Amino acid sequence: MHLELRHLRSLRAIHEQGGLARAAEVLNLTQSALSHQIKALEEQAGVELFLRKTKPLRLSAAGMRLLRTAEQVLPLIDAAEAEFRAVELGRAGRLHMAMECHHCFDWLLPVLDQFRRAWPEVDLDIRSSLALKALPALQRGQVDMVISSDPEEISGITFQPLFDYAPTMVVAASHPLAAKGYAEPADLAGETLITYPMERVRLDVFSQFLDPAGVEPAQVRQVEQTAIALMLIASGRGVAVMPDWVLRAQAGNPELALLPLGRQGMLRRLYAALRTEDLQQPYMAHVLRLARTEPVRMMRALAQG
Repeated sequence: MHLELRHLRSLRAIHEQGGLARAAEVLNLTQSALSHQIKALEEQAGVELFLRKTKPLRLSAAGMRLLRTAEQVLPLIDAAEAEFRAVELGRAGRLHMAMECHHCFDWLLPVLDQFRRAWPEVDLDIRSSLALKALPALQRGQVDMVISSDPEEISGITFQPLFDYAPTMVVAASHPLAAKGYAEPADLAGETLITYPMERVRLDVFSQFLDPAGVEPAQVRQVEQTAIALMLIASGRGVAVMPDWVLRAQAGNPELALLPLGRQGMLRRLYAALRTEDLQQPYMAHVLRLARTEPVRMMRALAQG
């Protein structure tokens, strides 16, 4: 199978536009040329990439797998191309950030440390006071990027995928759930749930796990620091759900047990929200590339070490 970047761009455009006609306009192709391109790709792959009897046009299971590849590869290619244009476009600008995830500091600060060395003339800042109203601040121009796991349809704002993570429950090693091997919503009904001080809607444990099941924990205790939360959990004074990147360093801790949410586990995606007009800024392309690659590298290093 001879896969080209134009194939990935075409697949992504058809998925985003919901049909060949609109995708062809976006790609500056005729509908016939785009249709022949997709048909040739399907013949090479030996599978159908689209469910053609649906309206709007939908990807097949094989098409979705290829779309995942496109979502990973194309932003890196676009970022590389943008970086090559950086000399011509200039290197000054502003990057003020806000976060809707309390624990993002764990991977973001090393990313920004690399970024500031590459872009010393970019005004870099983290506006932590805006964490609870970050997206409105982005719309008003008070910040330039928001880290979030909850993409929304907002005019003029684009959500760029960064990386996937698994919300993971952490309990004391002596907790009965440790022997069960996974957690279900009902398991938390009698527990003290330790969370970061954030809006309930921004916490995966509620929005993705407990609320859909109609389950409430016996008590909720908010804790600022991860280290303190883990100490309380090891002492049997509560349980918590944290991203897997936060807990990688605890994999060998004999006092703690890490459990997937549900038998199959849960997977979430982290995004960087920014104004669509700022996507062309070369330093934005660079920080997005770092935010996609460095956390993955850091997690691999923790797993190996």
